[in-house]
Amino acid sequence: MIFLFNKPYGVVTQFSPHPGHKTLADFGLPKRIYPAGRLDHDSEGLLLLTDDGMLQNRLTDPKHYHKRTYLAQVDRIPDLDALEKLRRGPKLADGPTRPCRVQLLPHDPDLPPRDPPIRFRKNVPTSWLEITLTEGRNRQVRRMTAAIGHPTLRLVRVRIGPFRIEGLPPGKYKQVSNPGKLF
Repeated sequence: MIFLFNKPYGVVTQFSPHPGHKTLADFGLPKRIYPAGRLDHDSEGLLLLTDDGMLQNRLTDPKHYHKRTYLAQVDRIPDLDALEKLRRGPKLADGPTRPCRVQLLPHDPDLPPRDPPIRFRKNVPTSWLEITLTEGRNRQVRRMTAAIGHPTLRLVRVRIGPFRIEGLPPGKYKQVSNPGKLF
């Protein structure tokens, strides 16, 4: 079984209780499924859950490449040089990242509002980036955008491999009936 879940902001990616935070147990998900990967409590978006241990391993083991696409709202508007640094893969404390696909979005994406909303600064514009990675380090997108001088304010994962979050409201889930060949 494979389930797609749109994880809201502030939810911890685990079923066991976590004081002060909602967890996956608060959303009525089926029994005996487990997250295949993680999203930090301050990130939102697509999370895969499965009862298939081999799939879970394939999605979490760094030696298996699969694409993950994020929308990142960042401080200010990155110039072409900053975007190229992201594409090449900036060096982080744990080493250089793999090259990735990055584009500056011409318009704000159509996303539900976040609760609570991001901080607003009257004199500092924000922009949205679409970033597609093939690796999944801890807080990677946030560290990458910070490394080029554009800290992430809001982060939403919108795609994992062939799966997309479109049409799935925050806090809701659905089962994938015929996933076919995945990765």
